[in-house]
Amino acid sequence: MFSFPLDDDAELRLLGPWHAEALFACVEENREYLASRTFIADRVRDLTGARRLLQEYTRQHVRDTGHYGGIWLNGHLVGAAMFRSFDPCMATAEVGAWLVPEAHGRRLATQALRHLIDWAINQRGIQRVQLQSSPRNTHGRSLARRLGMTYEGTLRSAVMVNGVRHDSDVWAVLAHEWSAPPTEEK
Repeated sequence: MFSFPLDDDAELRLLGPWHAEALFACVEENREYLASRTFIADRVRDLTGARRLLQEYTRQHVRDTGHYGGIWLNGHLVGAAMFRSFDPCMATAEVGAWLVPEAHGRRLATQALRHLIDWAINQRGIQRVQLQSSPRNTHGRSLARRLGMTYEGTLRSAVMVNGVRHDSDVWAVLAHEWSAPPTEEK
């Protein structure tokens, strides 16, 4: 589980606390870019924060309530794709992803989330998978559309980052709308 090839030199695989240094280095090198697009820069401020995040997801993985996979390109961590929440009893899940600038344009986040959504729906019986992103995040909106998700609305003032409240767009795909991951066009 959670080891998927994304293209010839990229893969998605589960991250654990032993990857804290790689996660911190990746976030630190791209902090300004990531801070304007995702919560990862706020959550990973130092090596301790990286370790704490990965320990939290490891506990969630064991409980089957969340899973965090690293996107690796030529052996370097360049992003992540995750189940922010995973609830087999309610048959719902929320996915998310982030990438550093050097990894954009290869559809790595799209491919990673297609694998996760396909696994959740076809292997685990999840009926609804949603994605939330900032209304200002054009990458998030494009990603949701490429995944065949439907825009459901905006949650006003739903999340807080650095003490500032932000809106969050909600996108979702239902199991009966999902088909096998299509081949990604370059």
